Amino acid sequence: MVTPTVRLNPEQQEAVEHTEGPLLVLAGAGTGKTRVITARIAHLLRNGILPEQVLAMTFTNKAAREMRERIAGIVGEERAQFLTMGTFHSFCARLLRRHGEIVGLPRQYTICDSADQLATVRAALRELRVGEEKVKPSAALSQISLWKNQLIGPEQALDLPGDDRDELIARAFRKYEASLRRSRVVDFDDLLLMTLRVMREDAKLLGRLQEQYRYLLVDEYQDTNGPQYEILRLLSSQHRNLCVVGDDDQSIYGWRGADVRKILRFDQDFPEAKIVRLETNYRCTPEILDAANKVIANNRARHPKELRAFEDSGVPVTWLGLYDELQEASMIVTEIRQTVERGEANFGDFAILFRTQSQPRAFEAELRRQKLPYQLTGSQSFFDRKEVRDVLAYLKLLANPEDEVSLLRVINTPPRGVGKGTIEALVGAATEAGSTANQIIDGLIADEASGPKIPPKAMKSLRELFGNLGSLRMQLAHGEPLSEIVAELLTRVDYKAEVERQYDDQQTREARWNGVLEVVDFAVNYTRQARKPTLDGFLEELALNAEDQREEAEEERPQAVSLMTLHAAKGLEWPRVYLVGFEEGTLPHKRSAAEGSVEEERRLAYVGMTRARRVLTVSWAEQRTRYGRPAPCHVSRFFFEATGETPHRGWVAADAAHPVR
Repeated sequence: MVTPTVRLNPEQQEAVEHTEGPLLVLAGAGTGKTRVITARIAHLLRNGILPEQVLAMTFTNKAAREMRERIAGIVGEERAQFLTMGTFHSFCARLLRRHGEIVGLPRQYTICDSADQLATVRAALRELRVGEEKVKPSAALSQISLWKNQLIGPEQALDLPGDDRDELIARAFRKYEASLRRSRVVDFDDLLLMTLRVMREDAKLLGRLQEQYRYLLVDEYQDTNGPQYEILRLLSSQHRNLCVVGDDDQSIYGWRGADVRKILRFDQDFPEAKIVRLETNYRCTPEILDAANKVIANNRARHPKELRAFEDSGVPVTWLGLYDELQEASMIVTEIRQTVERGEANFGDFAILFRTQSQPRAFEAELRRQKLPYQLTGSQSFFDRKEVRDVLAYLKLLANPEDEVSLLRVINTPPRGVGKGTIEALVGAATEAGSTANQIIDGLIADEASGPKIPPKAMKSLRELFGNLGSLRMQLAHGEPLSEIVAELLTRVDYKAEVERQYDDQQTREARWNGVLEVVDFAVNYTRQARKPTLDGFLEELALNAEDQREEAEEERPQAVSLMTLHAAKGLEWPRVYLVGFEEGTLPHKRSAAEGSVEEERRLAYVGMTRARRVLTVSWAEQRTRYGRPAPCHVSRFFFEATGETPHRGWVAADAAHPVR
């Protein structure tokens, strides 16, 4: 039996104690899946399995840390510390640091984040002479990432059927990949793809990994993509001890590569798999679950299950049809204010959830008008601040002399007389030579006649910059502490002058400079905690933590009303939730309806409804202002599914040509 410190219901107990062979745990919203994963790992360790044999993949590294702490509380820190736990990306980054040479990846590679990726795509499109009015770099990057997640390379992408725009993106994909390889840089998709290549190309290494990791656990399995699935399949192909936990009804990330078919077909991929359904919901009232169950039951592609409420009966779901978006915002914000004034709730108990980024504007205006505290998620992450990105670019350049994206970010930051013309000449020469601007500068420093003609002042500045970087690399190689290297780098490039140049206000300057110093603090803390601290390891940890911070920013709960997209709200909960804009064309989204993706939109509605613990209000407007004019709206089909009502005469579905008659 499992330790008595973890209380489990019969279904949870069954999932915990089935340790041999493939296991699919269908964990509906609010059914205690984290408790099950924690208890299952503890159960393995208490029954003689070595912690080094357990590999657990979580959605975020923060979730892994918290889970490890819980397990340590059950089996002791001395055993829990040897578990391998983290995201797919962190597992792959560590593996590639040791074995990347198998697929031609040097040890000194750097990980580029989404902003660096966007800069590289923008440069690829510019090289192809494709303007942003034809192809938006962000749209191209999303498509490239989707192709990678579907295991489609640049040459395959060029062969896919499509229009001129698709071909332009595929050609940009080819240049994007070539640019990353020249610069010895990988993106987050590459971490997965290159790990998969390593496993496929080195049978001995794969055998050692299979022998080491005899028990695999995967959280949020419905969100896995093609490369992640293949990595799991290879690792578990010998022992078959793969436990996946997820909920196909909450698979809402198809647009970024998640493949719901992986969880739907698990019992086909693993015919001997045991399936355990967790259907007792400890979050929502019966009334909320009844509405959510009725909606999701209309999806055809799903594992059959129905959530049952553990809580006693509550208040009915409120369905609120309003005149327009202004009345919707006014009524909801007023209701929140009055509820708090009566002492029935705090501002932090409320969430307003929406499908699209344009919806919160009316709510923000009304919240400000009524002077209510609120937090709109998606605000700037610490790692997205200009100063932090500049410092990290310098550090990436220090670690990887070929990182062209990082060089181009800081080549004239702070200003050092390297103008736009000089930068264009360096990039042009690099493109012509099939190399990087970094290599062109190295050549010019060795022999100024070897490349494009650069103004003397710019050449002097480049010599100084590269000289400083080379000197700091030598100091690192001789064992100088990482935190001291970071501090000295800031002094040598006089980065404080950049902060002072950017901001006139003294208070803002201090706040921004403190952000820069926080990077130094990160280096100090990393050096204390890491067994073998290195600059590569530090940058890797920062890159992975930056992704975590963006994923987890929603979890910080000040005493304020939360404004959040449905996608960002997944995994969170509030006592009182307003699900707004419940209309055809918004939820389900018009584009998704046209593309036949209504089932994912229905899952999104289900996720939104099950964020509410006690009170759920669903609202829609009869008209909304679009392009300066009022446009009629029709309540979402999901309303009729939840309530059992029949669509009224004149109702129009987002994907229908004619109204109901």
